[in-house]
Amino acid sequence: MQSTHPVLKAALLRLGSALLVMWLAASATFVALHSLPGRIQDILAGDLELPGLKEAISAEWGLDRSLPVQYLDFIVRIAHGDFGSSYVMRQPVSSIIGSQVLPTVTLALLAGALAALIALTLATLTAGRPGPARRLAATLELGSASVPVFWLGILLLMAFSFRLPWFPVSGDEGWRALVLPTVTLALPTAGILTQVLREAMEKALEQPFVTTVRARGLGELAVRLRHVLRHALLPAVTLGGWLVGNLLGGAVITEKVFGRPGLGTVTLNAVLSQDVPVVLAVVLLAAFVYVLVSTALDLLYLAIDPRLQTP
Repeated sequence: MQSTHPVLKAALLRLGSALLVMWLAASATFVALHSLPGRIQDILAGDLELPGLKEAISAEWGLDRSLPVQYLDFIVRIAHGDFGSSYVMRQPVSSIIGSQVLPTVTLALLAGALAALIALTLATLTAGRPGPARRLAATLELGSASVPVFWLGILLLMAFSFRLPWFPVSGDEGWRALVLPTVTLALPTAGILTQVLREAMEKALEQPFVTTVRARGLGELAVRLRHVLRHALLPAVTLGGWLVGNLLGGAVITEKVFGRPGLGTVTLNAVLSQDVPVVLAVVLLAAFVYVLVSTALDLLYLAIDPRLQTP
């Protein structure tokens, strides 16, 4: 029981920090909304000029009450997943986001998995092995990390949708419609992740324990996958929070390039139509996802490196 106490304490500390950051993010959103010039009901209504709309907004958001009461009501509503109503689309914001979150999550997860697979394969095969293969891999990584997502998507469309009609140009029908968006979103992430993972593996390969493991007769691939990779994972996992933000941000552009549904399309349409409640909800959701992923990675550190479990 005593051995698990430090782990439990560290986990509770990280979870508490996550809740604190999420509360601060919600509070910052409330402050930003009330700091904008003009009346809140005018801001939330956007360009709409419907009879009685602003009075309804004032009643829904409790704008006739004191600021502390408005703040408490706002925090309670956010905690219950109530982001108000979209007055442009005339439906609850939670319904709008809920109907579009699955395509974005699916695309981001597939792209993240593909990026991790590419990075793991290239780093394992080329770490500590100078030669043409290493130079070619480094060139491809640099190129993929430098190419803008929208340009890469257009190139893939020209090659594999227009010239070679292997995949559909747009839409969300079937697995084939996911291939090009997934590759477009995965390649820039894989380029950066491979560089970090390879550098960490090369440092691990210089450690004395590698010589000991090889002396026991273990094959080179097994040495890299079973021993070196575990020591090299921490720097790569540290990038996890940034990678999630990169994938979510890239999904916005990728969904528009390939005409896919998702949060990217919803966000862009909300910005263009000045649908403030939807924009606020997407911003808060992105912040919450980032905090949750960062917390999960902090907990993963404890499993990867047992030395972090000590108080």
